[in-house]
Amino acid sequence: VEALDRILAKLLRFKHKVLIFSQFTSFLNILEDYLRWKELAFVRLDGQVSFHERRERLKRFEHPDVPIFLLSSRAGGLGLNLQQADTVILCDLDWNPQNDKQAIARVHRVGQTREVRV
Repeated sequence: VEALDRILAKLLRFKHKVLIFSQFTSFLNILEDYLRWKELAFVRLDGQVSFHERRERLKRFEHPDVPIFLLSSRAGGLGLNLQQADTVILCDLDWNPQNDKQAIARVHRVGQTREVRV
């Protein structure tokens, strides 16, 4: 989390929008507690989120005041268009590299106008 703290400080200073992926909801829980402690705005998506709430969280991430999106690799890796983000952080790698590529592909979409960092 210490390394992530340094990375996020720099990214947020320059107004980047960041997707943070983890396979483990327990790690997302730790990150969620950390972001609340730092008073950073974020949304979270994992397998426990209902379809309706999922749409609401995606909409909230579009707002410029919400720069961080925590996603479980499985729930957030497929079918989402998140081209408003320009940075992807994979906290842990999947045993299948195709799943990581799918997560990264959330920002490499039609409409992406900025350079994407992974």
